[in-house]
Amino acid sequence: MYISIAQIIASVILIFLILLQERSSGLSGVFGGSEAESYHVRRGFEKIVFYLTIVLIVAIAGLSLLDIYIK
Repeated sequence: MYISIAQIIASVILIFLILLQERSSGLSGVFGGSEAESYHVRRGFEKIVFYLTIVLIVAIAGLSLLDIYIK
């Protein structure tokens, strides 16, 4: 039960972090834009949010596997 609650909390935080990230131009920038325009360096707060997003994705996957193993 505690694992399910942790998954829900981590999922809500993950949604919030994804919404905080900057929006890019999408696929149109990849196919139509130049290489200089498509390259982007993450700095400061954006870098922290990016890495926290990755950590939470791994944590949710780990919690899911742990939940399957316990049941």
